[in-house]
Amino acid sequence: MIFRGNKTGQTAVEYTVLLILCIGAFIGIQNYAKRGIQGRWKSHIDEMGDQYDPRTADTNLRQTLTSSTNTTIIVMNTQGGYWTRRTDESASTEQKTGYTAVGSY
Repeated sequence: MIFRGNKTGQTAVEYTVLLILCIGAFIGIQNYAKRGIQGRWKSHIDEMGDQYDPRTADTNLRQTLTSSTNTTIIVMNTQGGYWTRRTDESASTEQKTGYTAVGSY
């Protein structure tokens, strides 16, 4: 006599075991996948060029300073009958141009 029972329970257990194995495999390769993705990001960023570092930057300087001064002094003394008036006007422009290297590594 051949036993022909219901095999739905056996199929459910097989699928459950297969699902557990797949989840275990994904958990097992998680670190390797993360390292691979991070390595690709790093290589793409490195291809973009050097990163800016203010400690090793070379800088061209150009500075222009313009000033204008107007000074007026008036002194009046009514008892002595004298007064003083002084007017100073000046305008100046200063320009600096140079090169600065910062850092030593």
